Amino acid sequence: MTWGAAGGRRGAYQRGFSLVELLVALVVVVIVTSLVTFSFDSGGQEVRLATTVRDLAGVASYAVDEAQMTGTDFGLLLEEESRNGEVRYSYTWLERRAKGWRAPGSGKDIFDSQRFPPDTELELELEDQPLVDLLPVDVEPESRTPQIVFYAGGETTVGAINVRRRTDGELLWRIEWDLLGRFDLLPRGEEPVEEDAFE
Repeated sequence: MTWGAAGGRRGAYQRGFSLVELLVALVVVVIVTSLVTFSFDSGGQEVRLATTVRDLAGVASYAVDEAQMTGTDFGLLLEEESRNGEVRYSYTWLERRAKGWRAPGSGKDIFDSQRFPPDTELELELEDQPLVDLLPVDVEPESRTPQIVFYAGGETTVGAINVRRRTDGELLWRIEWDLLGRFDLLPRGEEPVEEDAFE
């Protein structure tokens, strides 16, 4: 009986949350969730951009080897697409054939087209031209000629791509390559710091 009485008394002192307390807790949860989502989105954009840049350089190295092994020239075409006032940048791989440049016949999964995140813009520099206009996406397929060519003889069009943030023009990545198709990825345009430099 005592246990039941004590249990009854204990129940009398319990109280629930008031409506104000629940609303305050809900507001705090919404604010924290918004901050986490915002920081995840901006971090996600950076990760996606880094992945796109690394994929471009990786496939370019593959294109250098493939061009020499197959005796076929490969090309990288940088394009810009404008829809509803928003400009998006992408790149497409092409292969030189008897009737001009076409999509590669083999390695279609490797030579897949990619788009850069929407808040970025590209600048293309080639050895003989400081800034090169990018081709609009809606150009006829027969007229699509790559700006960067990986020749079967082992040479590559020398140049660089600057990837900038659209809102403030900040340089996010610089992709450079030489005559032999050796690519360097420079975050923010700076040489990466070697880990053993701090030892």
